[in-house]
Amino acid sequence: MKRALLSLLTVAAIGLGGGADAKPLSRIIAEIGLSPEDFQLMGAASRQLVVDNRPVVGREATWENAGTDSRGSVRVDAVQGECATLHHTIHPAGAAQAKLIGTRLCKGADGAWQLTP
Repeated sequence: MKRALLSLLTVAAIGLGGGADAKPLSRIIAEIGLSPEDFQLMGAASRQLVVDNRPVVGREATWENAGTDSRGSVRVDAVQGECATLHHTIHPAGAAQAKLIGTRLCKGADGAWQLTP
């Protein structure tokens, strides 16, 4: 399941034509059906997974937007160096099924943790 999830994200993130056609994470999220506010809440939940400046494998967080009726959860699957592999289960408003995506949470040069494809 993890391999299929990561493969799905890879195809979504780089497109079928290769790295030159990379989509930003915000566009991938919009195509799933989330609003910019949903995306902000998803990012905030992802940053909650960092404890003592390190992501914790197995830790989970949830988010919900009462304004859009979208919600989701995120879990740390792995940590390598200054990045964590995350597994998101997203329930966009009006969607019949949850959407699954994988992202990375990486520590930037400024010390802040950022959500990336």
